[in-house]
Amino acid sequence: MKQILVATDFSPSAANAMEYAMGLAALLRLEVCVIHAIHPTEGINNNIYNAIFIEDYYRNKGEALEEWAHAYTQKDAFKNVKVTSLCDVGFLKTVITKFLDNHEVELLVMGITGATGLSGIVGSNASMVVTKVKIPTLIIPLDSKFPSIPAITLATDYETKLSSTDVAALNEMVKAFKLAAMEVLYVEEKSDAKHLQAGEARLKELIPKTTLNFNYLKDSSPFSGIMGFIERNETDILCLVKHHHNIIYRLFNRSTVNQIMNHSVKAILVLHE
Repeated sequence: MKQILVATDFSPSAANAMEYAMGLAALLRLEVCVIHAIHPTEGINNNIYNAIFIEDYYRNKGEALEEWAHAYTQKDAFKNVKVTSLCDVGFLKTVITKFLDNHEVELLVMGITGATGLSGIVGSNASMVVTKVKIPTLIIPLDSKFPSIPAITLATDYETKLSSTDVAALNEMVKAFKLAAMEVLYVEEKSDAKHLQAGEARLKELIPKTTLNFNYLKDSSPFSGIMGFIERNETDILCLVKHHHNIIYRLFNRSTVNQIMNHSVKAILVLHE
């Protein structure tokens, strides 16, 4: 069965992300796996005595993770969600990649806290994962709560094509939330009619189960235009396609994403080509 993977460091932001992920899993009827990466030198600190008992340290960490994860299944809203946990030694990217090689994962969920940005989330962990791991990644700020019916906006330049995995994940969310409509925000310098018509037709084909409302920025500043749009539409989830040559992704540096997360949007879903 497909899963939602939640990366945790036991912080309040990770706990909030887990709460969000559990709500999503209950809706999508997916399992949840909580994963924690133990840094290779954690628990050793170059101390021979500590090294002797490192296996005890790892076991205790694994038991703490299991207890942390299963606390969420005690809530009535999540009692039907199966939760497992994995505590492994290694860098976060390596641990996640190894898990993805052996399991079907629909979505990765990570929490963030404080001043962030796609280039500096949680000590760069989320930034690194978004950059190196090609899986739909939902980034949840500390104060965000799981919405019953979210307002979703997909920002696009019509040039960057979504991967089949990401299209499937997006369609699963559309279906589960029973979205009557989803906003599409076109951000690019081009305004050729054929280009725009082809882009609209392609998205309608990829996301057929809801009405797509196409919007075109007329603001001289693309970032200001996006900010204004998501504020007016009270966007809950802003979808971005990761591609460094993509104008939209370039707009979202450390400072701009921080502004959006703090004031305008409650989550960012990073998709891939």
